[in-house]
Amino acid sequence: MSLPHAILTALLEKPSSGLELTRRFDKSIRYFWSATHQQIYRELGRLETDGLIRAVPQPPSRGRRKEYEVLPAGRTALAAWITEPQDPKPARDPLLLRLRAAAATGTGGALTGELRRHLDLHRAQLEEYRAIELRDFPPGRTDEASRLHHVVLQAGLGLESHWIDWLEAALAALPGPGGTAPDRPAPAPGGP
Repeated sequence: MSLPHAILTALLEKPSSGLELTRRFDKSIRYFWSATHQQIYRELGRLETDGLIRAVPQPPSRGRRKEYEVLPAGRTALAAWITEPQDPKPARDPLLLRLRAAAATGTGGALTGELRRHLDLHRAQLEEYRAIELRDFPPGRTDEASRLHHVVLQAGLGLESHWIDWLEAALAALPGPGGTAPDRPAPAPGGP
C-alpha cells in the first residue's frame, strides 16, 4: 500500500481536512498504515497537483482550513490500484533477527524480558481489536462496506493471535529460567 492510496481511500469514505485526516489515521488507519501529519499534508499537495483531489470551497473563516474530496480521476486511479497484482511483503521484524542472533551467540535467555514485553503488547492490541469488533460490527450489518471493513479487522485479529501464539512458543523454547527448553547446542546455520 502507499500513502496516496490510503489518503484517497480515506477521502472517498469522507471528505476531510488535513487535520481531520491525521486524526482519522491516528484512530483507525494507523492499524495498517501509518503516516505523520507532515507526510499527509505533503501528499495532499501532490494529489491536488496531480488532479486526483481538490479542495472543496469553504465559507470564509479565520483559519485557512481546506477540506479535500476525491475527483473522478482519483477514484479511477484508486480503482486501478486495487486490481494491480502485488506480491506479499517479506516480514522484516527486528525481533526475529534478534532471536536469530541470540541463537548464534548462545544468549537466548537474555531475550526473555523483551519477548514477554512484546507478548503483553500483542495481547493488549488483540483486546483493542476485540473491543472495536464488538463496538463497530454488531450482528446484522450486511452492507458491503461493513463486511469489507470487518474483514480488515479480522486480519488484525488473526495477526495478533498469531504473534501471541508465536511469542508463547518462543518463550517456551528459551533455555534457562525464562523458558522451559533445556540448554542445547545451536542448530546448524540455514533455514529460517
